[in-house]
Amino acid sequence: MNTKEDFSMKEAIAYSQRMAQISKALWKSIEKDWQQWIKPYDLNINEHHILWIAYHLKGASISEIAKFGVMHVSTAFNFSKKLEERGYLTFSKKEDDKRNTYIELTEKGTVLLLEIMETYDPTSYSVFGGSLPLKSIYGKFPEFLDLMSIIRNIYGDDFLEIFGRSTENIENDFIEVDGKLYKRVD
Repeated sequence: MNTKEDFSMKEAIAYSQRMAQISKALWKSIEKDWQQWIKPYDLNINEHHILWIAYHLKGASISEIAKFGVMHVSTAFNFSKKLEERGYLTFSKKEDDKRNTYIELTEKGTVLLLEIMETYDPTSYSVFGGSLPLKSIYGKFPEFLDLMSIIRNIYGDDFLEIFGRSTENIENDFIEVDGKLYKRVD
């Protein structure tokens, strides 16, 4: 464990302030891009994120949705309820676990999520566009190893395991045809 002697107060506040400013600026751009992407589907960011997590986890408890969606449990539940009312999710309890509520994508929810993925146009998003010069220089997109380590220390290994699984699912479950993603049909 680090002690106060490992850093100065000036160093600590400067680091914290830089991280806050960078995170806020990046989030503002991500939020705008994300809202623009899902706007035609009458979803908000929390709803889309819940659909995304449920898809990659192949069903999940509300507490898992909250944890991996970085949202309060009541937020995860309330937005999941709205998605259920629209026919995109189903709620259930497990025989051996009556305390937790589980959600799963319906066929309608899966179709919606896949349609949203098919409409993704990276050229219209500022964060993606801002990353292209780095890809041009280094031949790949930034990997954020330092940030991933920070996230692991805050949220734990299972958070990053789910993060990794979603990336693997995109790699394994989808094909690209004429610059668009489609669900692989085997």
